[in-house]
Amino acid sequence: MPPIRNDWADKLKPEYGKDYYKKLFDFIGREYSSHTIYPPGDDIFNAFHLTPYKDVKVVIIGQDPYHEPGQAHGLSFSVKPGVEIPPSLQNIYKELHDELGCYIPNNGYLEKWARQGVLLLNSVLTVRAHAAASHRGKGWENFTDAVIHEVNKKDAPVVFMLWGSFARSKSAMLDNPRHLILEAPHPSPLSAHRGFFGCGHFKRCNEFLQSKGSSPIDWQIENIT
Repeated sequence: MPPIRNDWADKLKPEYGKDYYKKLFDFIGREYSSHTIYPPGDDIFNAFHLTPYKDVKVVIIGQDPYHEPGQAHGLSFSVKPGVEIPPSLQNIYKELHDELGCYIPNNGYLEKWARQGVLLLNSVLTVRAHAAASHRGKGWENFTDAVIHEVNKKDAPVVFMLWGSFARSKSAMLDNPRHLILEAPHPSPLSAHRGFFGCGHFKRCNEFLQSKGSSPIDWQIENIT
């Protein structure tokens, strides 16, 4: 696994010496040497590389990376240009259109959000090809819970967008009154109509950030031609 070199490195350094992380490191090494694993090894920590700790303003929590070829690249819900937009992200775009008037782009590449301070964090950071949830329970959850704890400590206001029962379970870790916690059903086609559509999270997020003297997120993902 590539090292994290920005300000996340000091925040997460205590995790590297823990027994669970040593076992996770060995497990991931074996998996990449013997199976097709997503995302590519150099992309595992892209969420941290693209969104330094000091810049985090929003956290969107996913569960696992996409497990089909060319999809996962280290950011929750995002896919690289040229890859079909997954159904949950299509629904996120629909909500953005209804809330903020954003046009629905021709790609699912969310790097623009990450570079503005949106930490696109999956709870599990790797997966075997064609095998959803295959790396759950191997230690990644401990690591990403530590990430959430660190963000919770921030003095600067942060918006946590918790979609679906798994992400919403993380709210128990969030006790800093400076932050805003927004909860809704998952944007999956199976649940989006139960309250994700119409949740108003993106508008509420920007209103909160501006009320605290922070710049809003430009949620518009542009077309790639």
